[in-house]
Amino acid sequence: MSDDPELRIALSEGPFHVALRAAVEARGLTLDRLRRRLEERGLRVGMTSLSYWQQGLRRPERPESLRAVRALEEILSLPPRSLMGLLGPPRPRGRGQSAGPQPTEASYSSILGSTDALSTLLHELDSVADDRRLHIAGMYESLRIGADRSTTRRETLQVVQAYEDGSDRYIMFYRGDIGCDVERVRIRALEDCRIGRIRRDGPAALVVAELLFDRVLRAGDTQVIRYELADPSGVESTEYERGFRFPAGQYMLRVSFDPGALPVGVHRFARHDSAASEHDQAELTLNAHHAVHLVTGSLQPGLIGIRWKWS
Repeated sequence: MSDDPELRIALSEGPFHVALRAAVEARGLTLDRLRRRLEERGLRVGMTSLSYWQQGLRRPERPESLRAVRALEEILSLPPRSLMGLLGPPRPRGRGQSAGPQPTEASYSSILGSTDALSTLLHELDSVADDRRLHIAGMYESLRIGADRSTTRRETLQVVQAYEDGSDRYIMFYRGDIGCDVERVRIRALEDCRIGRIRRDGPAALVVAELLFDRVLRAGDTQVIRYELADPSGVESTEYERGFRFPAGQYMLRVSFDPGALPVGVHRFARHDSAASEHDQAELTLNAHHAVHLVTGSLQPGLIGIRWKWS
């Protein structure tokens, strides 16, 4: 790679279209020449598509387009995955999507706050932007709040789809309530996955774990995983919040309470990042089974959750 500072910054910080444009300009190639170089490799990409990719009007999402991006990295003499790593998962499609521009990625810090501890844990798991490779097509979570007002159990059923070849795991994050003893947190694979390495950070109340698939996914493949997390720390809980770095499909969250410890008020909420004010607030009413839930059809990057009050 050249010493072009603009190109180095673009490849480091993105977004994708800026990095692609900087690389093309640094190499002095026309779009027509780029198109022909791709065609020589058996990849047919139109001039219009290449132009739109450079302008950020469209982004490569289909398997053949992603193969073209990998080829562009070679043609433009770029490090492997330097362009691929700047692409998030496919944007949700359908009538329910807003017409205006939407954010395609949120940083770890905007979702989790301080990320120094998380960066260390991810490094120990050799995780380099693994979540960029997988689109969450659906996630269904169920929490159990015990008689001691703590979150005793969380079960997650998740459907992920690979947007490029090579994914064989999902990295799970858990941030416990203040006072959580991360050494007591237990994670159990229930269906279609197995537990790999687990890393913990006590002061940050963070647990990161690998959920391993039984195969390596190809672009477009889907994988269902079901797993359970138990935290017997006994720390009183007043909310559960799930963060999404990328657009995601349907999300459902159900929270059930022990009949001997019922809250006096429950509401749902969402926020764009960990420092933003809440929006989309609404009261929730306990049903006959002492439970509440929320369902969303699709999600943009940000946080969503349920909060409750004790008497």
